[in-house]
Amino acid sequence: METGGLSAAALANGDLGSQRERTLVPERLQKREHERQLEVERRKQKRQDQEVEGEKSDFFAAAFTRERSAVEELLESGESVERLEEAAARLQGLQKLINDSVLFLAAYDLRQAQEVLARLQAALAKRRQELQPKKRFAFKTRKKDTASATQVDSAPDAPAAEGILTSPPPLKKEGDFDSSWVCGFSNLQSQVLEKRAEELHQQDVLLTQLRNCTIKLYGNPNTLRLTKAQGCTLLCGPVSTSVFLEDCSDCVLAVACQQLRVHTTKDTRIFLQVTSRAIMEDCTGIQFAPYTWSYPGIDKDFEGSGLDKNKNNWNDVDDFNWLARDVASPNWSVLPEEERRIQWD
Repeated sequence: METGGLSAAALANGDLGSQRERTLVPERLQKREHERQLEVERRKQKRQDQEVEGEKSDFFAAAFTRERSAVEELLESGESVERLEEAAARLQGLQKLINDSVLFLAAYDLRQAQEVLARLQAALAKRRQELQPKKRFAFKTRKKDTASATQVDSAPDAPAAEGILTSPPPLKKEGDFDSSWVCGFSNLQSQVLEKRAEELHQQDVLLTQLRNCTIKLYGNPNTLRLTKAQGCTLLCGPVSTSVFLEDCSDCVLAVACQQLRVHTTKDTRIFLQVTSRAIMEDCTGIQFAPYTWSYPGIDKDFEGSGLDKNKNNWNDVDDFNWLARDVASPNWSVLPEEERRIQWD
């Protein structure tokens, strides 16, 4: 009798187990089906994103090629100021096209486009120089060359900046700075230095070996490099392409640009407006904050630079010495709000 009871109980338990198993099977199937649908949707979205990126790249390539051909034609037949001004306007459009496409262009395509733009800007500067009326020949007393750097409130016996070339710059590789840089200051200390918009427009600016100087650059340069500077404050209007900072310490910068690259620099604050991102390597103690410098005419300079004033990735920083994605780099930080209040002038 007990054996029969146990058998009945076992059968009952078996029936309950089977019933529970039958209940769980649909749940597992539903879960598996849900996961499958999510994976299908994810792949579909990825494919659509790739198609969109491809369409954007194709549009960029077509628009860039069209505008590049138009500028080259204007420069080849540019026998009038009006045609050169049209070429300059189209170059500004090309610059804006590149800036708006930074986030989806491949690094190689972006670099190629920037090199083409630099060559066209150099060609435009050369054609403008060729159209300027030549000075009439005349005998005159030979004088020593004077430095063309503008100095404000400088010490009476302070050394002058090195001579500045006036010919348009050839295309330069990153890291290469020599006499082809057409505008800048070097080997100065404890001075206030300025350059105005007419001196800076689409020029490549080099600032090197400066100590305890304040530099104010009003206008729209093409590129800007600050190297071997200590204890300096640099204020610059919108730079059409890249700003390079190298071998500097204890500096304060306010710069607006398409891309910022910082190398072997320490204990420096950067008030930044950047449309792509900042890249740093071998640096420590770098602090970032939004760009806050302003001066009369800066809106016009932003328009001429092709930069989008409303787009600012000032805290999107790539540290090449810190690869951990889930841990913040110890080499840079966001400048606290209370330390951003600076009277520039």
